[in-house]
Amino acid sequence: MNDLHRNKTFTWTLLIAFAAVLLYVLGARTLVPPDEGRYAEMAREMFASGDWITTRLNGIKYFEKPPLQTWMNALSFTLFGLGDWQARLWTGLCGLLGVVLTGVAGTRVFGARIGFYAALVLGSSFYWVACSQIDSLDMGLSGMMTLSLCALLIAQRDDAGAAERRNWMLACWAGMALSVLAKGLIGLVLPGGVLVFYTIFSRDWAIWKRLHIVKGLILFFLIATPWFVLVGLKNPEQPHFFFVHEHFDRFLKKEHHREAAWWIFFALLAAGSVPWIGVLVQSLVAGARRNGEATQFRPRLMLLVWVAFITLFFTKSNSKLPGYILPVFPGVALLVAHYLDAGTRRGRMVTAGLTALLGVALLVTVPFMHKLAKHAGEGVLYAAYQPWVLAAGIVLLIGGCLALLYARQMLRDLFVVVLAVAGFAGTELMLVGFEPIGQVRAGVNLLPALKAAGAADPAVKVYSVGIYEQSLTFYLGRPVTLVAYRDEFDFGLQQQPELTLDTIPAFVDRWRADAAAGRHDIAITRPEIAADLQRQGVPLRIVAADARRTVIANF
Repeated sequence: MNDLHRNKTFTWTLLIAFAAVLLYVLGARTLVPPDEGRYAEMAREMFASGDWITTRLNGIKYFEKPPLQTWMNALSFTLFGLGDWQARLWTGLCGLLGVVLTGVAGTRVFGARIGFYAALVLGSSFYWVACSQIDSLDMGLSGMMTLSLCALLIAQRDDAGAAERRNWMLACWAGMALSVLAKGLIGLVLPGGVLVFYTIFSRDWAIWKRLHIVKGLILFFLIATPWFVLVGLKNPEQPHFFFVHEHFDRFLKKEHHREAAWWIFFALLAAGSVPWIGVLVQSLVAGARRNGEATQFRPRLMLLVWVAFITLFFTKSNSKLPGYILPVFPGVALLVAHYLDAGTRRGRMVTAGLTALLGVALLVTVPFMHKLAKHAGEGVLYAAYQPWVLAAGIVLLIGGCLALLYARQMLRDLFVVVLAVAGFAGTELMLVGFEPIGQVRAGVNLLPALKAAGAADPAVKVYSVGIYEQSLTFYLGRPVTLVAYRDEFDFGLQQQPELTLDTIPAFVDRWRADAAAGRHDIAITRPEIAADLQRQGVPLRIVAADARRTVIANF
């Protein structure tokens, strides 16, 4: 049982099963706002309009992010039609790609067992698995950055041939270019910063001669530049907003209101590493040691710098969102895999024990889950979620106990496989079971009434008053007219002010005029706004409502 990594049939069976489950459950949940609805709707509008240069959200120019995610989602819609799994396909494939690349890099740089472990660790880490099932930019960026990291590791290892080094370094440069198209300059700044600090700590100055910089830069600009040129020519306002406001201002200023405690990314790193949290610190510490590493290139030090620099970089930023930390996990997986191979039995036993305790914690939490409901009447949704959390807790408890037994028996391969399966299965159970709550957050329960009232008819005006429902707009299949709401649309509405009504009184005037003329209008709004309009005597009929939103009509 300590040679499972050598069994190709077993390895391929695991990979195929992992890929099948990962991709199958992409369609098991409704798209949850804000991110999933936003990026699905941007792709739907690109697919519908045929404009693959100017990115739009709700029909409004939207330049906060580059287009790679939107392109891939629109391509998925083109090939497979509109739907939930189609909207998540790109992120699912990026998650799968990251696991495969991490396994390949581990094998080529450290050996077959560590490569086997690295793929299992990443493919079962809570945060990597969860984010691979969510339509957001972070997994797309992380997939491309994993390509850069793994290609760099393979290219720079001491026994790499000249042609092999060149080809893998070009793959690294391509990964950085795609990272820039995924989320901006961060795709170049982060790998560049890692390389600088690695050079300082390792004193491996010669690495700069092995980067194929000239060829790499040519490839980088060939991939990354064309869209920025084309979008800037069509939209002269885009370059300053994107490069200055969305990069320097977001990092240095607090105007985006995305501040968080300084320790948030350290907490996410720990929680996201489950079920491997028991060896996380030891693995990072071991990365700084030179034991057994070649004198020229130090891959474990490179991995440690990758994890530390990215974590500290975003810790310093005034804009902190949970997904920012995601690119570190392939580096963490490789360091953890190395420790699982060479570390102590005690570390493995602690890891298994903590996983079993996490299972117990989930079981204890189940009876109190209804208290998590924040809106009236939603306690029943958390009650429906209880069996899934219960199942996840049982899986983690059993998996942790079995892994503890195998750790005691020094069955390393079996220990890693069992713990990885438990971590992956537990995460998937909690994700799939979230669907009833996700449906309410997305507002899809209102869709039948909306469509019955004519919301799908282009002749019927649909307003969004004081609110913007990211997912509901995608499922309606049409943009809405914003009323008294700007938020992330502010820059686009400065360019296209005719696409909004700035105040509720202006909306009421138009609403009354349309009602008098027999023109049908529908509005999605917050319950308190709908109640206020009723008190004002505004002609309206409540079409549908839940605890979060109300749909009204003027007919």
